[in-house]
Amino acid sequence: MVVESELSEAQTDRLFHALSASTRRDILRRTMTREVSVSELSGSYRMSFAAVQKHVAVLEEAGLIAKRTSGRTRLVRADPRRIAQVRALLEQYEELWRGRVDRLDALLADPATD
Repeated sequence: MVVESELSEAQTDRLFHALSASTRRDILRRTMTREVSVSELSGSYRMSFAAVQKHVAVLEEAGLIAKRTSGRTRLVRADPRRIAQVRALLEQYEELWRGRVDRLDALLADPATD
């Protein structure tokens, strides 16, 4: 089985890179239920505002969040469509590995292989 996705390899790489950092996963979690300003986010972490902006930029580049400007405030919100694409991709990987483990179990359980 080959894992097929509507995402390109480059998009998939950006997604996994974006999700590889705990701070970015936390930002994503915080923005799933409501729009949050980058300033509000920066108050939640022991890092500079610029560092939080960089994390937000990585998430935005991966398509996991959308950013908009309202006056002087930059607001971010998770994109549920992209999160659904990530979930579908991970489910395909899970199916692939479950199939491999099932085949290995069957091979190990076959008395003819003893």
